[in-house]
Amino acid sequence: MQKINIAEKLALFGTHWDPKVVASYNDNDVMVVKFQGEFPFHKHDTTDDFFLVIDGAVTMDYEGAESVSFGPGELVVVPQGVVHRPRAEREAKVLLIEPKGEPNSGDSDRPAAAKDHI
Repeated sequence: MQKINIAEKLALFGTHWDPKVVASYNDNDVMVVKFQGEFPFHKHDTTDDFFLVIDGAVTMDYEGAESVSFGPGELVVVPQGVVHRPRAEREAKVLLIEPKGEPNSGDSDRPAAAKDHI
């Protein structure tokens, strides 16, 4: 029951595509992550994917649909089963919410991040 300063948490690491858990609620992890470059196309069969941009700009590419670009204070929820790929030309800082244990890489060949707690 303490406050969490998102900017302080983001300052603790410099890696990209490496989400860090800052809080948990109702079997969900609340994470911060830095994006730069592009993540592989993937999907999550059993859960939606929540992305809220804190700083920077992100483009969400979809298989067979138009891409969506979003910036600070804007969010995108990717429905379960939808093939998608987040990308950012310059570093973007993002808040994610996923069920505990859900691999960030979905069904791609990329190894899942460890999702350390900070």
